[in-house]
Amino acid sequence: MNERKTLVVDTSVLLYDMNAIHSFPGNDVVIPLIVLDELDRFKDKPGLLGESARYVNRYLDQLRSLGRLDCAVEIPDSDQTIRVEIHAEGLPSVPDGLDARKGDNRIIATALCLKQKEPERQIKVVTKDINLRVKCDSLGIPAEDFYKDHIKYQNRESYTGFVDLTLTDDIVDEYFEMGSIEVSDIINCPEIYPNQFVVGMSTTGKSMLGVYKEGKICKLTNLDLGETIDVKPRNKEQKFALSLLRDENVPLVTLTGIAGSGKTFLTLMAGLSGIYEKKYKRIVVTRSIQPVGRDLGYLPGDMDDKMDPWMAPLVDNFRHAFSDITYFSMMREKGTIDIAPLSYIRGRTFNDSFVIVDEAQNATIHELKTIVTRIGKGSKVVLLGDTDQVDTPYIDSRSNGLAIVIEKFRTESVSGHVKLSRGQRSELASLASKIL
Repeated sequence: MNERKTLVVDTSVLLYDMNAIHSFPGNDVVIPLIVLDELDRFKDKPGLLGESARYVNRYLDQLRSLGRLDCAVEIPDSDQTIRVEIHAEGLPSVPDGLDARKGDNRIIATALCLKQKEPERQIKVVTKDINLRVKCDSLGIPAEDFYKDHIKYQNRESYTGFVDLTLTDDIVDEYFEMGSIEVSDIINCPEIYPNQFVVGMSTTGKSMLGVYKEGKICKLTNLDLGETIDVKPRNKEQKFALSLLRDENVPLVTLTGIAGSGKTFLTLMAGLSGIYEKKYKRIVVTRSIQPVGRDLGYLPGDMDDKMDPWMAPLVDNFRHAFSDITYFSMMREKGTIDIAPLSYIRGRTFNDSFVIVDEAQNATIHELKTIVTRIGKGSKVVLLGDTDQVDTPYIDSRSNGLAIVIEKFRTESVSGHVKLSRGQRSELASLASKIL
């Protein structure tokens, strides 16, 4: 069989990544006509969805100068063709039992049409839509996800941000006496990444906690939030997180963990501490607006009013730290706390800011790229979330933006990561996270 494939690309792929249309070298890309209609409905949307729809439309319009789209246009320097397809009369239509008015079913009809017209070719549907992949499989049509951003851990666990080491008593003693130890002095030491934390234990029970920086394992610093904020870390993972949050040399921090593990609370307290110490001028909070369960529909009021339900976790943490929310309201009125909806963040620059991205697992990598590239001088960005609780369609635990950022930045000295695995909210909340 010819190794060159005909790939039927769904709308979800083109909206997820505008550059997906360039990502299939050596193959023939087919865009069903209904996809153009669906893209047209998104072109006026704010944020990345609208931008992606407009980009694909403009690109296809440019291809018209190279040839007719219904006859396949060869893409220069790519060994790829792109064509727009509609199934002809007399060829397979939407299968019985499926609604012919729905776009997904018409995409299936296009794939069936291609299978009959080109039986010697491998026809495959590429879609981020799980249900469409299931439908295709039930009809004998090969289908797969768009894997460009999927993480491959290659027979290892996901990155937690810390590593357990077995050390000799002499190494542990040297660590406490000198304040650091050379990694080269540790026998059979695994690869350690910049800003990765170390939990060391000797055979006689001596232990230490440290962080890897420039070839050395150093003592933890920045564990005090100052006199104004009386908050102490409750376990080693929280110590690691606080050390990163307070480290001015690490502008990108990612924190993951179960509900109630202290991600948002510690981050907010670290940001407030930075405000008091005049390291930052403001705290900027943003998040992906993705509801859990049924959507409540449109919310009344101005932008601040619409964002209030999504900022409730932030208010709860203020109430826990300061007994009421008066202080939060005052800081918001002064502009010390800025609520920035994710859909409207493009074009902004955040200088001297402590930027918090909550529920970052519900953002795509392209949305998080938009945020991280907004970070200016003297600023820090913290991405928070639980990669096992993804509420956004088309992404999962291995393709959400937070998981991808963690994996791609683990070798960089400008970033650090910690996975918090212990719940601190209450005994009931911790138990529910485990058994429900």
